[in-house]
Amino acid sequence: MIQGIGHVAFRVRDMERSIRFYEDTLGFRRAFDIPRPENGEPWIVYLYGAGSQFLELFYGGTREIPGGDETIGFFHMCIAVDDIQDIWRKITETGAPQDDAPKQGADFNWQCWTHDPDGNKIELMQLDPNSPQMQFIRSQQ
Repeated sequence: MIQGIGHVAFRVRDMERSIRFYEDTLGFRRAFDIPRPENGEPWIVYLYGAGSQFLELFYGGTREIPGGDETIGFFHMCIAVDDIQDIWRKITETGAPQDDAPKQGADFNWQCWTHDPDGNKIELMQLDPNSPQMQFIRSQQ
């Protein structure tokens, strides 16, 4: 029944800054915009990731949600990558926040961390063939 996660949505403070981050640093591509049906004003920008997965950015963010590692609700977004060192190099080259350099996690996957201009935490993960995630995926085939 489930084909994948269709999109993750964020309301952003500065649309152009957010688009630059997701395109220039992480490699998303602007796919299309959806204007407000009632007046045609800018409303949503869709950025394409891979497969059938998108990032949906809404205009008009003005109020931050207090965060922290114990906050209930959204914690972080994880993006699967082919090469953790390559994405870390891109993060470094573009001047994006370098929250945590590449390292191997408890699940054997390689991960590094950054965050977007609005402070949303982003994990980048390169799956290891011996990880529980890959073992589960193989068991489903």
